[in-house]
Amino acid sequence: MTRYLKELLRRKDLLLYLVKSGLKAEHRNSYLGYFWWLLDPLLGALVYYFLVVIVMGRGGENYGIYLVIGQVVWRWTNTSINNSSRSIIQYTSIIQQVNLPKAIFPLTRVASQLVNFMFGLIVVVVFLLFFHIPPHWQIAYLPIVILVQLLFLMAISLIIAYVSVFIRDLSNILSHFMRVWFYASPVIWEGSRLPYQYEWIEKINPLSYILKGYRDIFISGTSPNLEILMVIGLVSVVVVACLIYFYSRNEHKIIKAL
Repeated sequence: MTRYLKELLRRKDLLLYLVKSGLKAEHRNSYLGYFWWLLDPLLGALVYYFLVVIVMGRGGENYGIYLVIGQVVWRWTNTSINNSSRSIIQYTSIIQQVNLPKAIFPLTRVASQLVNFMFGLIVVVVFLLFFHIPPHWQIAYLPIVILVQLLFLMAISLIIAYVSVFIRDLSNILSHFMRVWFYASPVIWEGSRLPYQYEWIEKINPLSYILKGYRDIFISGTSPNLEILMVIGLVSVVVVACLIYFYSRNEHKIIKAL
């Protein structure tokens, strides 16, 4: 495993190249290009704001900023996991010719979407200004929440990428699972408002605590629940370490399956 980690670090130039090429390819043929990094979360938030506030007449105070934070965080989650299902398969020709640590491919997908997420934070700042919400010193906790989400997504992406090599239909199933996960998370609906018999859904959902961490920092001006976030982060680190070890012992199976 130590040798495998050293090989991952040695290939950091390849990781940066894959991140850059992935970002360029994302909107290569679109007219607005990189502007979509800002426009995607903005349009998503406006659609749900129209549906929930104007059509259904719901949504509380500062619901607009609540919604855009949910959209930005979910966009990073959804795109990273969906893209990871094709991350190894997409580079079959390279993998069959060059000996590379296969874990690098799903990790680059998470890293590239982290760049998109940073641009999404610009949209969050615009909404904060629009709703006249002043910055709070708790913004210092923001890197911690981002790191926890990064580790969490790395763990999931490594699993999805490996399984997808052997079960090619997983990407089709994954789209439906992500849709269920979206509505089971407080992305567009406000947390702690589920009926009593369904409260367990929010409690077992790690993304609920990550979303709440961002909203505590930006909207409430309160400290996030560091205990729960640290648990999520530590569990994610353990899972990532176990998966790196698993990849190092089973990469020959990936080459045979491809």
